Amino acid sequence: MTVTVRYFAGARAASGVDTEAREAASLDELVGQLVDTHGERLARVLTACSFLVDGTSTRDRTLSLAPGAVVDVLPPFAGG
Repeated sequence: MTVTVRYFAGARAASGVDTEAREAASLDELVGQLVDTHGERLARVLTACSFLVDGTSTRDRTLSLAPGAVVDVLPPFAGG
């Protein structure tokens, strides 16, 4: 099942892309693929990131991803 990954701020800088499509059944599987592809720099950023899956915030890496899901990768933001 194809999901869309959108990167923001430091996650975008660490991955080198704004958006990409992936085949993943769970958030954990997706994160593993992202680290395998983009390396240690993104892995470090992801430890502090939260995720929005179809607009709902989650840190549950066991979460199943529906076909066509949109996953936003959000590093911590400074300020208010």
